[in-house]
Amino acid sequence: MAANPSNQLNTAGLSKVLVTGASGFVGKALCGNLLHRGVRIVTTCRRQPTGPEFERDQFEWIATGDIGPCTDWSPALTGIEVVFHLAARVHVMHENSNNPLAEFRLVNTAGTEHLARSAAASGVKRLVYVSSIKVNGEETHDGEKFSETDATASQDAYAVSKWEAEQALYRVAQETGLEVVIVRPPLVYGPGVKGNFIRLLAAIDRGIPLPLAGANNLRSLVYVGNLVDALIACATHPAAAGQTYLVSDGEDVSTAMLVEKIAHVLGRKSRTFYFPPDILRAVAAVLGRAEQVDRLFGALRVSDEKIRSELAWVPPYTLEQGLRATADWYRNQKLH
Repeated sequence: MAANPSNQLNTAGLSKVLVTGASGFVGKALCGNLLHRGVRIVTTCRRQPTGPEFERDQFEWIATGDIGPCTDWSPALTGIEVVFHLAARVHVMHENSNNPLAEFRLVNTAGTEHLARSAAASGVKRLVYVSSIKVNGEETHDGEKFSETDATASQDAYAVSKWEAEQALYRVAQETGLEVVIVRPPLVYGPGVKGNFIRLLAAIDRGIPLPLAGANNLRSLVYVGNLVDALIACATHPAAAGQTYLVSDGEDVSTAMLVEKIAHVLGRKSRTFYFPPDILRAVAAVLGRAEQVDRLFGALRVSDEKIRSELAWVPPYTLEQGLRATADWYRNQKLH
């Protein structure tokens, strides 16, 4: 699946970058794309990454330990022009901390600020930070779309820590001259996806009837290939410095429509049926799964007009292409 040739970015001046969180879902895709472009990569993560995208001469792995306010980044920042900061403390199924917000802040806020100050001190030109649409809020209403100018409405510890990290990065930029670019993606899908999306794929593949025919909400998604392309645009375009961007595939879909599209690319029949959403929410609340149902029936739309207009960015992949690539990967995983 080839990207749109008109959207190929000039990375000739980008020779060496640092990618944190390279072993993650988005990190692997980003490293693969950068290596294909001939960019040398330094990565830092807890475990040495494995896979074909990490078996080339342009790849270097450096151990820096856990991310926090005292991490020694200096070995990883020598000669680096751009830092892609993807690593973060994310949601865990069974939180065992007595103070989750403090734990999120330690890594996502204080750790990010410390990395930015270390990068500035080492002569790094730009830092691209992957934040979250959860900074804007959990859902949109009445046909509205989130934008970069909206007041933030972070509702959990993770989102609060990401919002505070954004503010810290802009302080560092003002004090040091480091160029900062912030990207807030919605739900990211693609080869390697986990969580609810892979569970939905599996359910559709197995022909499990789903009570989602009444899910007429609209949600924005972003294919991992589109997100990676946007991150590289943010790293290389002069106009991106100091900006925050929302990104998406540009095609919002309801959960019911998404099920239909996934079934199509999997070559399966969609087996949705109508079940009153209010009753489904009540049942889910009893089972402790209200949040999952809210995502299936709630709306969350974003406007990506700013990045399109300021950076002339166009997603190189359509929603259909992204879902098909995800389905192909899923089938391949089943065979191994």
